[in-house]
Amino acid sequence: MNTNLETLSPSAFWKNFQLICSVPHPSYHEEKIQNLLMKFFQDLGFNPIKDEAGNIMVSKPATPGMENSKGVVLQAHADMVPQANNDTKHDFVNDPITAYIDGEWVTAKGTTLGADNGMGVAAIMTIFESKDLAHGPIEGLITAEEEVGMGGAKKLKPGILKGDILLNLDSSTEGEIYVGCAGGLNAAVSMNYSTEPATGEAFTVSVKGLKGGHSGLDIHRGLGNANKVIFRFLQKAQTLGVRLASIDGGGMRNAIPREAVATVIVPSDKVAEFKTLAESFTAIVKTELVAADSGFEFLIEPGKADQVWKLDDQHKFVNLVCGFPNGVMRMSTDIEGLVETSTNMAIVKSENGVASIYCMLRSSVDTAKECLADMMTSISELAGVKIELSGDYPGWKPNMNSQILKIAREAYKTKFGIDPVVDAKHAGVECGILGAIYPNWDIISFGPTILGLHSPDEKVNIASVERFWEFLKLVLANVK
Repeated sequence: MNTNLETLSPSAFWKNFQLICSVPHPSYHEEKIQNLLMKFFQDLGFNPIKDEAGNIMVSKPATPGMENSKGVVLQAHADMVPQANNDTKHDFVNDPITAYIDGEWVTAKGTTLGADNGMGVAAIMTIFESKDLAHGPIEGLITAEEEVGMGGAKKLKPGILKGDILLNLDSSTEGEIYVGCAGGLNAAVSMNYSTEPATGEAFTVSVKGLKGGHSGLDIHRGLGNANKVIFRFLQKAQTLGVRLASIDGGGMRNAIPREAVATVIVPSDKVAEFKTLAESFTAIVKTELVAADSGFEFLIEPGKADQVWKLDDQHKFVNLVCGFPNGVMRMSTDIEGLVETSTNMAIVKSENGVASIYCMLRSSVDTAKECLADMMTSISELAGVKIELSGDYPGWKPNMNSQILKIAREAYKTKFGIDPVVDAKHAGVECGILGAIYPNWDIISFGPTILGLHSPDEKVNIASVERFWEFLKLVLANVK
């Protein structure tokens, strides 16, 4: 396993990315990466500042002859999504990421890599470190808590940054320039449940082997949602008198859940039928997911529980999870192939008499996002459970007349001989929030090719990183 990323080109870029990997930086635990970045910029002779939200800002003067060029803000986020395979023991708060070269890709050992958005942060570090690049006045903006509601961007103060152009470096398909994105909203549903003594044989029911992925970028791929799958089984199993003891599915609100585990109690005289039902259910789901999520596993193993939910509470919650929407709700009528509105049932869990469902709602049309929230509120009210909506952030409306878009398109064609794709994405980037705080900014987003975002399959294409770097340098050189 080759872990020396500096052997790749551009070596300075990969050196900085490896430095990022050496410091734990999951959301809500960004102190170490923030300290690293502050010291990095200070050691270069710059004067970075960190605001109360944890956003880091730093400026670099123009190279000689470009002092009158428009100012450019280079923006990325410092935090990463912490996801690991079930057979990988990794403490994201304390352990570094083990990144290694795997053929044409860089990936991590059993965990998310953090290329989202370590690639953007490494690019900013390398631009500030370089002494031979042509550019006008530039500023770096590295935000905090992007993956958990864009908290840093929302708390950014106006008037601090002086640039006219924002280059967001948080996209994941090289050769594409993004000019718009979806807005988002969190939905948290909770229900109290009561328990009673268990009678029967205990089993642990597990959904494993699903790919997971980004709840925006991958929502259209037909991937399995572990929470929906396991409750589909539980709904069938209820006909055999199966009782629910506990549920724990998913882990991050912006990741499609890969795994879910339920403990159930089966009447002693129904165990054989229960196992037969599990076998037939496994075959059905494997057939349905064979093209999109072929690693699906459904496991029935001996378990342990002495309490089960009362039957009325169980029926209500099972119906609620099965009835809640999940996946693509509507495709865009403006951009072919773009998801307009979706929802991801990210987390379902029970603990201390409270059952919870956490969903991530996305839409590029704010009124459609509100409509989806109203739908989920209506279902919750019918079920008699509590729903809270929070973390609302706006979408980013495309500006096809953007001057920086024109500069970037011409630069890409000049460098690579082909036109870049100009598109919008069904994922949340901070551009809409930042553009509302700094309405004068002309904004685009681009980055290298990253697959498997928000999952342990995350990997970044090595060749695309070099192309991304060359493109970024050329854009900066052409801003006047």
